Amino acid sequence: MTGSVPSGDGSKAKTPPPKPHYAGHRGRLRERFLRDLGASMEDYEILEMLLALALPRVDTKPIAKDLIARFGNLAAVISADPVDLAKTKGIKDAAVVPIKLVQTAALRLAQQQVMEQPVISSWDNLISYLHIAMSREKVEHLRLLFLDNKNRLIADEVQQRGTVNHTPLYPREVMKRALDLHASALILVHNHPSGDPTPSKDDIHMTNEIRDAAEKLGIRLHDHIIIGRNEQTSFKAEGLL
Repeated sequence: MTGSVPSGDGSKAKTPPPKPHYAGHRGRLRERFLRDLGASMEDYEILEMLLALALPRVDTKPIAKDLIARFGNLAAVISADPVDLAKTKGIKDAAVVPIKLVQTAALRLAQQQVMEQPVISSWDNLISYLHIAMSREKVEHLRLLFLDNKNRLIADEVQQRGTVNHTPLYPREVMKRALDLHASALILVHNHPSGDPTPSKDDIHMTNEIRDAAEKLGIRLHDHIIIGRNEQTSFKAEGLL
């Protein structure tokens, strides 16, 4: 027989509601995560736990699987546009926030590792940071890294956002900003949304313009890096600078 149970004062105490069917599963996920910090877990399981922080009363496993199926993997979900994320059933602003928070945290971590030492001597960290920041953008972004005379990062700025295959760049504005920051050197970076980091003729022409303008002011252009989906091109390494 089910129902209310009499309390000590003669009134009927309410029966606590049953735990949701996913409560035990969620607890087991936490235990697995703590064993190896998620190293043995699938992408959807990591995402399921992340979503549960924002949607504690919702079974987030189906939502996580839908997101992975739609975007391909965890990295793609984390990097997705918030508007695109919200198109998935069960995703609202509350669920978008923790997803994008992970991306921001990863970006800050990578950026701070770059800023802790001279950029030239921490090249691998720089490339990792740039891939996190730019490799999945849908339009071209032009980023300028301004360095001091010891090649330490003074400023990291996105100067322009363009189209899927073009970003305008104005050498006079770049040089003005470099002088304002008292920069001794700079690195140009832009992404190719196509995923192919091969330089175009316009990329080469733009690089030569910036190099020539910088030399006249005693500023060194260390490199121009093009970020693709999984690889990058360095103008310096390719003998283009």
